[in-house]
Amino acid sequence: MLEKLKELALRYEDLQAQLADPSVYGDAERLKTVNRELKDLTPVAEAYQAYRQAEADRAAAEELLSDPEMRELAQEELTAAREEMERLRQELKLLLLPKDPNDRKNVILEIRAGTGGEEAALFAASLLRMYTMYATARGWRTDTVE
Repeated sequence: MLEKLKELALRYEDLQAQLADPSVYGDAERLKTVNRELKDLTPVAEAYQAYRQAEADRAAAEELLSDPEMRELAQEELTAAREEMERLRQELKLLLLPKDPNDRKNVILEIRAGTGGEEAALFAASLLRMYTMYATARGWRTDTVE
């Protein structure tokens, strides 16, 4: 897992360097691709950086364990660093899961009242409210198009 994270961190740095290159801004398609990939890698790179910081904190706390005056403080820091590393390890495992290719796709849902008069229209309105509330709970954006 750590090898994969190192590769992704290098790719993240490469993408940031590409954004600093003015020639990328001349090609709209390349700019779009670089920005999209950078956006996808940002959470992983930030979590990996935090993991590396937690590792450094753990190593520093282990060094302080030998000092009798700092032993208690070092033990607390060591415990906190280990807990943070474990939390970040779990977060990184989730972030490394493959993305669903359908995540970037849009959906159009058409709701019509159909036959049945006023009851059908009330049912269609309730159905629309239900789908809208579901989408809002998931953090999806909804637009009503007449």
